[in-house]
Amino acid sequence: MMKIRYSGRYWLAAYAVLFMLFLYLPVLLISVFAFNNSAVPAFPLVGFTTKWFDALAAAGPIHQAALNSLNVALFTAASSTILGICVARATTRYAFRGKQIMQGVIMAPLILPEIIVAVSLLIMMLGLGLELSLATIAAGHILFCLPYSISVLVAGFEGFDRSLEEASMDLGETAFGTFWRVTLPMMMPSIISSLLVAFTVSFDEFILAFFLAGTSPTLPVYMFAQLRFAAKLPTILALGTVILVVSVLLLILAETCRHRAGRRMKFEGT
Repeated sequence: MMKIRYSGRYWLAAYAVLFMLFLYLPVLLISVFAFNNSAVPAFPLVGFTTKWFDALAAAGPIHQAALNSLNVALFTAASSTILGICVARATTRYAFRGKQIMQGVIMAPLILPEIIVAVSLLIMMLGLGLELSLATIAAGHILFCLPYSISVLVAGFEGFDRSLEEASMDLGETAFGTFWRVTLPMMMPSIISSLLVAFTVSFDEFILAFFLAGTSPTLPVYMFAQLRFAAKLPTILALGTVILVVSVLLLILAETCRHRAGRRMKFEGT
C-alpha cells in the first residue's frame, strides 16, 4: 500500500512538471527569441540584442492598436462589472418568475461557439445600419465578458454576511446607503477579480474583434495581420514579451489589492 501511495505521488509530481512545461515553456520561448539577434526564431541563438524592442517603440500602428485594445478593455471591464453586480445581487437576494431562464440566457455566451456569436452580431449590427468601430467591438465584448463577471460576483454575494446589511438598516441607514457603504466595500475583492477577468478576456479576445472591427483594429487583430509578413515576426515577439510582463504586474497588483481588501473585510467584520 505504501509503495502504491509513493508511486502515485511521483506520477502526480511528474504530471505537474510536464503540465507546467507544456503551459509555460512556449511563453518563455517568446521572451527568449525576442532578444535573439536573428529574425528567425530558432535555435541556436545568434546573439543578444534589443533592436526588436527599439523597432517596437518606433512602430506607431502598434501603439494605436494597443491603445484601441486598452480603451475597449477598460470600458468592457467597467461595464461588465457594473452590470454583473446588478445581476448577481438580483439572482442571489431575490426569487422571481423566470429567474432560471434569465440566468441561462445571460450565461449562454459561455457555451455558444464564439464564431457563431460573432457572425450573428455582425449581421445584426450591419442590419441596423451601425458602422463597425471600437464601439461595436466593446458591445460584443460586454456580451462575452458579462458571464465571467457574473460568475465571480455571484460567488462573492453568496459568501457575503447579510447580517451586516441588516445591522446597517437597523441603525437607520437607507437601502442605498447600506449598499454603498457596506455592501460594495465588503464585495471589493470580488469586484477587483471581476474587473481583472473582464479586462484580460477583452484585451486578448480575437474572434469578436476580428468580425466587429472597422478601420480601428485591436491589438490581437493587428498582430494576426502582421504575422503574414516574416520580417514583422521579431517585433511581434517583442510585443508579446511586453504584454507578458505587463500581465504579470497587473496580476501582482490585483492580488495585492485583493489581499488588502480581504484583510479589511475581516477587520470590519469583527
